[in-house]
Amino acid sequence: MAVTEAPTERPPARGVRRLSRPDADPHRRGGQRFLLLGLILASVYSLFPVWWLLVSATKDRTALYQSGLWFSGWHLWDNLHQVVTYQDGIFLRWTANSLLYAGVGSLGGTLVALATGYGLARFDFPGRNVVFACVVGSFLIPIALLTLPLYLLFSAIGLVDTPWAMLIPCLINPFSVYLAKVYAEATIPYELLEAARLDGAGELRIFFSIVLRMMTTGGATVFLLAFANTWNAFFLPLTVLRGKENWTLNLGLYNWSGTRLESGVDLTGLVLTGALLSIVPMAVMMVAMRRYWRTGVTLGALK
Repeated sequence: MAVTEAPTERPPARGVRRLSRPDADPHRRGGQRFLLLGLILASVYSLFPVWWLLVSATKDRTALYQSGLWFSGWHLWDNLHQVVTYQDGIFLRWTANSLLYAGVGSLGGTLVALATGYGLARFDFPGRNVVFACVVGSFLIPIALLTLPLYLLFSAIGLVDTPWAMLIPCLINPFSVYLAKVYAEATIPYELLEAARLDGAGELRIFFSIVLRMMTTGGATVFLLAFANTWNAFFLPLTVLRGKENWTLNLGLYNWSGTRLESGVDLTGLVLTGALLSIVPMAVMMVAMRRYWRTGVTLGALK
């Protein structure tokens, strides 16, 4: 006779609550607030000199020393007119010199850095590791230590107080070579290079037609860093440039700031207005090349 088992009673099902997101940890929320506060303070600390410079450039000489950190009148256009007309418009000459040194020098230095970085990344030759070690070790040396040897070298070959004394050092930047090598290793596949060689393309054609186009974002990064470094350079032009006609913008403003001690003429307003104008090319450069930065961030997110 078959014995049937009595059905077992199941405990009543408890209500299940589905969480859309985990409960936030109070300690984690406190850390995020502390980080946000630190970012706000860092932003204020970074933007405060720009705000002070903008406010000071709108004041006349009397309000510059008597008023505080807020606007007192509006004399910006008068200050701009004085800056561009003082000493027969020498400020415009200094601006053109800075654009020449930073623009042409950084462009040539970017091309050299991309070619060198590509060679170190995709060519195997004896002493490759030694060359790369020298590159890494050389960008750890401060540029101030190389200024005197550069001056002695340019003085021996007659390049002191010429544009070449600023352009030639801009062509060699070990840190740019390092960045270009890292970027080439991440973006240039060996298979593409081999396919181009099988199709009969030479190495120069491969570099200019394929490699440069694939390294546009990395090249933009190298160019912007080199441009900012050359635009803000001070010790090198102070050493190798003598005549006012070849000075950079920073060196010219420094000379104006010292005029008060030498001749008693107060050019503080001109210096502050000129310093405000010196920010404009860097801001324009960053805005004009922002799509390359956006492309680099997008590629990094996809990877």
